[in-house]
Amino acid sequence: MILRHAAPALLGLSLITGPAQALDLNALSASEKEEFGAQVREYLLENPEVIIEAINILEQRNAVAEAAADQELVAANAEELFNDGYSWVGGNPEGDITLVEFMDYRCGYCRRAVPEVADLLAEDGNIRLVIKEFPILGEASVLSSRFAVATKHVAGDDAYKQVHDALLEFGGEPTEVSLRRISDGLGLDSDAIVAAMDSDQVTDEITRTRALAQRMQISGTPSFVLGTEMLRGFLPADQMLQIAKGVRAEQG
Repeated sequence: MILRHAAPALLGLSLITGPAQALDLNALSASEKEEFGAQVREYLLENPEVIIEAINILEQRNAVAEAAADQELVAANAEELFNDGYSWVGGNPEGDITLVEFMDYRCGYCRRAVPEVADLLAEDGNIRLVIKEFPILGEASVLSSRFAVATKHVAGDDAYKQVHDALLEFGGEPTEVSLRRISDGLGLDSDAIVAAMDSDQVTDEITRTRALAQRMQISGTPSFVLGTEMLRGFLPADQMLQIAKGVRAEQG
Protein backbone atom coordinates (compact mmCIF):
# COMPACT_ATOMS: atom_id res chain seq x y z
CA MET A 1 0.00 0.00 0.00
CA ILE A 2 1.33 3.47 -0.83
CA LEU A 3 0.63 4.71 2.72
CA ARG A 4 2.91 2.05 4.19
CA HIS A 5 5.88 3.30 2.18
CA ALA A 6 5.01 6.98 2.42
CA ALA A 7 4.39 7.24 6.16
CA PRO A 8 8.01 7.30 7.37
CA ALA A 9 9.04 9.81 4.72
CA LEU A 10 6.04 12.02 5.38
CA LEU A 11 6.64 11.84 9.12
CA GLY A 12 10.29 12.81 8.81
CA LEU A 13 9.43 15.61 6.41
CA SER A 14 6.69 16.98 8.66
CA LEU A 15 8.88 16.88 11.77
CA ILE A 16 11.73 18.72 10.08
CA THR A 17 9.99 21.18 7.78
CA GLY A 18 6.92 21.96 9.88
CA PRO A 19 3.16 22.12 9.43
CA ALA A 20 3.25 23.39 5.85
CA GLN A 21 4.47 20.00 4.65
CA ALA A 22 2.58 17.85 7.19
CA LEU A 23 0.34 14.98 6.19
CA ASP A 24 -3.39 15.84 6.21
CA LEU A 25 -4.74 13.19 8.56
CA ASN A 26 -8.30 14.35 7.96
CA ALA A 27 -8.06 12.97 4.44
CA LEU A 28 -7.42 9.45 5.74
CA SER A 29 -10.00 6.84 6.60
CA ALA A 30 -10.22 5.42 10.11
CA SER A 31 -8.29 2.31 9.15
CA GLU A 32 -5.64 4.36 7.34
CA LYS A 33 -5.21 6.58 10.40
CA GLU A 34 -4.77 3.52 12.60
CA GLU A 35 -2.22 2.04 10.24
CA PHE A 36 -0.43 5.37 9.93
CA GLY A 37 -0.22 5.68 13.73
CA ALA A 38 1.30 2.23 14.04
CA GLN A 39 3.86 3.01 11.34
CA VAL A 40 4.74 6.32 12.97
CA ARG A 41 5.40 4.58 16.28
CA GLU A 42 7.50 1.91 14.61
CA TYR A 43 9.46 4.51 12.65
CA LEU A 44 10.20 6.64 15.72
CA LEU A 45 11.29 3.63 17.78
CA GLU A 46 13.67 2.64 14.99
CA ASN A 47 14.84 6.22 14.31
CA PRO A 48 14.74 8.20 17.60
CA GLU A 49 17.29 10.65 16.21
CA VAL A 50 14.46 12.16 14.13
CA ILE A 51 12.82 13.38 17.34
CA ILE A 52 16.06 14.96 18.55
CA GLU A 53 16.54 16.61 15.16
CA ALA A 54 13.01 18.01 15.20
CA ILE A 55 13.42 19.32 18.78
CA ASN A 56 16.72 21.00 17.86
CA ILE A 57 15.14 22.70 14.86
CA LEU A 58 12.18 23.84 16.96
CA GLU A 59 14.52 25.27 19.62
CA GLN A 60 16.50 27.11 16.95
CA ARG A 61 13.34 28.61 15.50
CA ASN A 62 12.12 29.64 18.95
CA ALA A 63 15.48 31.24 19.74
CA VAL A 64 15.41 33.23 16.50
CA ALA A 65 11.83 34.36 17.18
CA GLU A 66 12.66 35.36 20.77
CA ALA A 67 15.74 37.31 19.66
CA ALA A 68 13.68 39.16 17.05
CA ALA A 69 11.01 39.97 19.64
CA ASP A 70 13.68 41.25 22.05
CA GLN A 71 15.16 43.47 19.36
CA GLU A 72 11.72 44.96 18.78
CA LEU A 73 11.42 45.66 22.53
CA VAL A 74 14.82 47.36 22.53
CA ALA A 75 13.88 49.52 19.54
CA ALA A 76 10.52 50.49 21.05
CA ASN A 77 12.11 51.52 24.38
CA ALA A 78 15.46 52.84 23.13
CA GLU A 79 15.15 56.38 24.48
CA GLU A 80 14.27 55.24 28.00
CA LEU A 81 16.95 52.54 27.91
CA PHE A 82 19.85 54.61 26.67
CA ASN A 83 19.02 58.25 27.46
CA ASP A 84 16.58 58.43 30.38
CA GLY A 85 18.33 61.44 31.89
CA TYR A 86 18.74 60.00 35.39
CA SER A 87 20.60 56.67 35.27
CA TRP A 88 24.32 56.68 36.02
CA VAL A 89 26.51 56.60 32.89
CA GLY A 90 30.05 55.19 32.89
CA GLY A 91 32.48 53.28 30.71
CA ASN A 92 33.22 55.42 27.67
CA PRO A 93 30.43 58.05 27.64
CA GLU A 94 31.18 58.62 23.94
CA GLY A 95 31.23 54.91 23.09
CA ASP A 96 29.70 53.72 19.84
CA ILE A 97 27.45 51.18 21.57
CA THR A 98 25.78 51.14 24.99
CA LEU A 99 25.55 48.39 27.60
CA VAL A 100 22.55 48.78 29.92
CA GLU A 101 22.55 46.73 33.12
CA PHE A 102 19.44 46.10 35.25
CA MET A 103 20.83 45.13 38.65
CA ASP A 104 19.95 44.38 42.27
CA TYR A 105 22.48 44.77 45.11
CA ARG A 106 21.29 41.55 46.77
CA CYS A 107 21.71 39.50 43.59
CA GLY A 108 24.62 37.04 43.65
CA TYR A 109 24.90 36.94 39.87
CA CYS A 110 24.99 40.74 39.77
CA ARG A 111 28.03 40.55 42.02
CA ARG A 112 29.60 37.93 39.79
CA ALA A 113 28.97 40.19 36.80
CA VAL A 114 31.00 43.09 38.27
CA PRO A 115 34.47 41.88 37.19
CA GLU A 116 33.09 40.62 33.87
CA VAL A 117 31.61 44.02 33.02
CA ALA A 118 34.85 45.69 34.14
CA ASP A 119 36.88 43.37 31.89
CA LEU A 120 34.51 44.04 28.99
CA LEU A 121 34.87 47.82 29.33
CA ALA A 122 38.65 47.58 29.72
CA GLU A 123 39.07 45.21 26.78
CA ASP A 124 36.78 47.04 24.38
CA GLY A 125 37.22 50.66 25.43
CA ASN A 126 34.39 51.92 23.26
CA ILE A 127 31.33 50.85 25.25
CA ARG A 128 29.10 53.23 27.18
CA LEU A 129 27.64 51.76 30.40
CA VAL A 130 24.24 52.63 31.88
CA ILE A 131 23.24 51.30 35.33
CA LYS A 132 19.54 50.72 36.05
CA GLU A 133 18.57 50.33 39.71
CA PHE A 134 16.09 47.43 39.68
CA PRO A 135 15.52 46.17 43.25
CA ILE A 136 13.41 43.02 43.08
CA LEU A 137 14.72 40.84 45.91
CA GLY A 138 12.81 42.28 48.83
CA GLU A 139 12.90 45.29 51.11
CA ALA A 140 16.65 45.04 51.68
CA SER A 141 17.15 45.50 47.93
CA VAL A 142 14.82 48.49 47.88
CA LEU A 143 16.61 50.08 50.84
CA SER A 144 20.00 49.66 49.15
CA SER A 145 18.76 51.11 45.87
CA ARG A 146 17.13 54.07 47.60
CA PHE A 147 20.41 54.76 49.38
CA ALA A 148 22.40 54.58 46.11
CA VAL A 149 19.99 56.78 44.15
CA ALA A 150 19.77 59.28 47.02
CA THR A 151 23.57 59.46 47.04
CA LYS A 152 23.53 60.35 43.36
CA HIS A 153 21.01 63.14 43.92
CA VAL A 154 22.80 64.53 46.98
CA ALA A 155 26.49 64.05 46.14
CA GLY A 156 26.72 63.42 42.39
CA ASP A 157 27.76 60.69 39.99
CA ASP A 158 31.23 59.99 41.40
CA ALA A 159 29.83 59.46 44.88
CA TYR A 160 27.09 57.24 43.46
CA LYS A 161 29.67 54.99 41.78
CA GLN A 162 31.60 54.68 45.05
CA VAL A 163 28.46 53.72 46.95
CA HIS A 164 27.30 51.42 44.13
CA ASP A 165 30.58 49.49 44.26
CA ALA A 166 30.54 49.39 48.07
CA LEU A 167 27.00 48.01 48.16
CA LEU A 168 27.90 45.26 45.71
CA GLU A 169 30.80 44.25 47.97
CA PHE A 170 28.83 44.62 51.21
CA GLY A 171 28.05 41.26 52.78
CA GLY A 172 25.86 42.31 55.68
CA GLU A 173 22.24 43.27 56.12
CA PRO A 174 21.53 46.81 54.86
CA THR A 175 20.12 48.99 57.64
CA GLU A 176 20.27 52.72 58.21
CA VAL A 177 23.19 52.14 60.57
CA SER A 178 25.19 49.98 58.12
CA LEU A 179 24.43 52.29 55.20
CA ARG A 180 25.58 55.30 57.21
CA ARG A 181 28.85 53.47 57.90
CA ILE A 182 29.35 53.09 54.16
CA SER A 183 28.72 56.76 53.38
CA ASP A 184 30.68 57.95 56.43
CA GLY A 185 33.62 55.81 55.32
CA LEU A 186 33.50 57.53 51.93
CA GLY A 187 33.40 60.96 53.49
CA LEU A 188 29.84 61.69 52.34
CA ASP A 189 27.04 63.59 54.08
CA SER A 190 25.14 60.66 55.56
CA ASP A 191 22.40 62.80 57.09
CA ALA A 192 21.55 64.41 53.76
CA ILE A 193 21.59 61.08 51.93
CA VAL A 194 19.36 59.31 54.46
CA ALA A 195 16.96 62.26 54.42
CA ALA A 196 16.67 62.00 50.62
CA MET A 197 16.06 58.25 50.49
CA ASP A 198 12.27 58.55 50.68
CA SER A 199 12.02 61.61 48.44
CA ASP A 200 9.62 61.71 45.51
CA GLN A 201 12.59 62.07 43.16
CA VAL A 202 14.18 58.82 44.33
CA THR A 203 10.84 56.99 44.29
CA ASP A 204 10.09 58.22 40.78
CA GLU A 205 13.42 57.00 39.43
CA ILE A 206 12.98 53.48 40.80
CA THR A 207 9.34 53.39 39.70
CA ARG A 208 10.24 54.41 36.15
CA THR A 209 12.93 51.75 35.94
CA ARG A 210 10.50 49.09 37.15
CA ALA A 211 7.96 50.18 34.53
CA LEU A 212 10.65 50.01 31.84
CA ALA A 213 11.67 46.51 32.98
CA GLN A 214 8.05 45.41 32.79
CA ARG A 215 7.75 46.71 29.22
CA MET A 216 11.01 44.94 28.37
CA GLN A 217 9.66 41.72 29.96
CA ILE A 218 12.62 41.67 32.37
CA SER A 219 11.93 39.72 35.55
CA GLY A 220 15.42 38.81 36.76
CA THR A 221 18.83 40.31 37.45
CA PRO A 222 21.27 40.86 36.04
CA SER A 223 19.70 41.61 32.68
CA PHE A 224 21.57 43.49 29.98
CA VAL A 225 20.89 45.31 26.76
CA LEU A 226 23.98 45.53 24.58
CA GLY A 227 23.34 47.71 21.57
CA THR A 228 20.35 46.10 19.90
CA GLU A 229 20.64 42.79 21.76
CA MET A 230 18.89 41.68 24.95
CA LEU A 231 21.05 39.50 27.22
CA ARG A 232 18.83 37.85 29.81
CA GLY A 233 21.21 36.77 32.55
CA PHE A 234 24.86 36.61 33.52
CA LEU A 235 27.42 36.32 30.72
CA PRO A 236 31.23 36.28 30.90
CA ALA A 237 33.18 39.12 29.32
CA ASP A 238 34.41 37.12 26.33
CA GLN A 239 30.86 36.30 25.25
CA MET A 240 29.77 39.91 25.62
CA LEU A 241 32.78 40.97 23.55
CA GLN A 242 31.67 38.72 20.72
CA ILE A 243 28.12 40.08 20.93
CA ALA A 244 29.48 43.63 20.82
CA LYS A 245 31.41 42.78 17.65
CA GLY A 246 28.25 41.34 16.11
CA VAL A 247 26.26 44.46 17.00
CA ARG A 248 28.88 46.68 15.37
CA ALA A 249 28.92 44.48 12.27
CA GLU A 250 25.13 44.83 11.94
CA GLN A 251 25.38 48.60 12.34
CA GLY A 252 27.92 48.69 9.51
